[in-house]
Amino acid sequence: MARMYRVLGFWTLVIGLMAFAGHMTEFALLFFAQAVAFVFLGYLNFSERTYIAMFWGYMVIAFVGFTYWSVFMMDLPF
Repeated sequence: MARMYRVLGFWTLVIGLMAFAGHMTEFALLFFAQAVAFVFLGYLNFSERTYIAMFWGYMVIAFVGFTYWSVFMMDLPF
């Protein structure tokens, strides 16, 4: 399971690099931070249950943050 966090770190790094190449600096910095966090967590050697719990927590925070941003922070067309 720890190896999957390193894989997540790699792919978030790739997404961050593509965002940086597309001049989306804030988006790229967010994904660079996530890449560092995933790689760091991948080397901590927690139990599989802990890794799954951390991933569920990450997904809840990400979905709540995305929903908050898209509803309250973006200018809606109507």
